[in-house]
Amino acid sequence: MRVVIAGGHGKVGLRLTRLLGGRGDEVVSLIRHAEQADDVRDAGGTPFVCDLESASEEELAVALDSSADAVVFAAGAGPGSGPERKWTVDYGAAVKLIAAAEATETARYVMLSSIGADPDRQGDDAFSVYLRAKGRADAELMASGLDHTIVRPTFMTDDPGTGRVRIAEHVGEDERVSRDDVAAVLAAVLYRPETAKLVFEVASGVVPIEEAVASVGSRA
Repeated sequence: MRVVIAGGHGKVGLRLTRLLGGRGDEVVSLIRHAEQADDVRDAGGTPFVCDLESASEEELAVALDSSADAVVFAAGAGPGSGPERKWTVDYGAAVKLIAAAEATETARYVMLSSIGADPDRQGDDAFSVYLRAKGRADAELMASGLDHTIVRPTFMTDDPGTGRVRIAEHVGEDERVSRDDVAAVLAAVLYRPETAKLVFEVASGVVPIEEAVASVGSRA
């Protein structure tokens, strides 16, 4: 499988690159700065320098070209960024990538979203804008007709992964999950076409990841 990861230098993106490369997939990682390229190569991916905020839909389509089997949006403005960047990255970049996927007929689109994502979230503080931006990006993906899966983890940590999660329509907002395990869920989803058109939340749990993803797919 050839997978393009937007946000390829992010904490989840690099973890996902290692997992996909380890099983023999080809990974193209969209990165903002050329100096991030070595980290991507070390993880097993091929870097493609592309500023998601300023790039056009056409430029993103070049990154995908017509040979990508799937795209994963794992980018984000990141902690410490203000409301404006939450909107231009978490919403704007995700939506441009949707258009690029449509233009290149890349049907499979996996979105790393967030628990609490809500297109109608009120408030002008950075966190409220973030959840509104994620919610609206999710809504546009669902309306696009692409074979989407939207994964909404609860609060993510850098703790070592356990390989076990809980996947449900809703999990507790005060729960946590490691980025290792979130990356593993994304990797599992890519190989489960039956998870297309699904939206689910993820927290730490007791069910092995492959089994948890297979189970949610079987209920589709």
